[in-house]
Amino acid sequence: MRDPSVSLLEDAGLGPEQPGERALAFPCRNAPVDVLLVRAADVPEYVQDGVVDCGITGQDLVRERGARVEELLELGFGGCRLDAAVPEESKYQSIEDLAGATIATVYPRLTRELLEVDVELVDVTGSVEIAPRLGLADGIVDLVSSGNTLRTNGLRSLGTIFSSQAVLIGKVGGDATTLVSMMRAVVEARAHRYLMLNTPESKLDAVCELIGSRSPSVLPLAEKGMVAVHALVPAAEIWRLLPELEAAGASSILVVPVERMAR
Repeated sequence: MRDPSVSLLEDAGLGPEQPGERALAFPCRNAPVDVLLVRAADVPEYVQDGVVDCGITGQDLVRERGARVEELLELGFGGCRLDAAVPEESKYQSIEDLAGATIATVYPRLTRELLEVDVELVDVTGSVEIAPRLGLADGIVDLVSSGNTLRTNGLRSLGTIFSSQAVLIGKVGGDATTLVSMMRAVVEARAHRYLMLNTPESKLDAVCELIGSRSPSVLPLAEKGMVAVHALVPAAEIWRLLPELEAAGASSILVVPVERMAR
């Protein structure tokens, strides 16, 4: 999470100094903030114990550690999921089938909490994917991103029990309002695009319906009967919106990134 976390601090305007490969701490140029680089798994305890004011780590680690912290903001990167998986040739076809099975995992707390069947857990600390091949377990519960690691090790997923991403966490009762506001402005901006287009007034209702109820700005153009429409739209919808807008009569469509969004 190091690179995207430092990038977030930069985009939020804190001006972090570029840390060297072996640097464990560095200051920010534009704010009275010092940054410590520690293992993601240790961040929840550092925050809980008041060693630092805030931390960036994965939701899975916060839940697994049972840390007494507040999740202040989801950051939109570091996405992964906690899946139950078994060997390709296994008889198990669903998570419900795992009742009574032996499951290896490095996430015993989350597995006990979220797996909806009773299993016998084998707590491991290394590469959990090999456990079924060694006869240690019938299946595993482990983090999955693309699923390539499962396939490489001859495993197939039975389903997801938890979805995770990077989060900003703070000490319970602490005050991180300014930092949260700065980061939220960037996170929300990254998830949106600024859309500009021209359209005949006769097509305006159809275009606005496609854009959705996002209060677009409508501006008259020099050409009679034509208007410009400006709106913020979710970045994930751009691939769908553009051809539909063209079909509805929009032209000169321009999509640009958004640097920050303040509420």
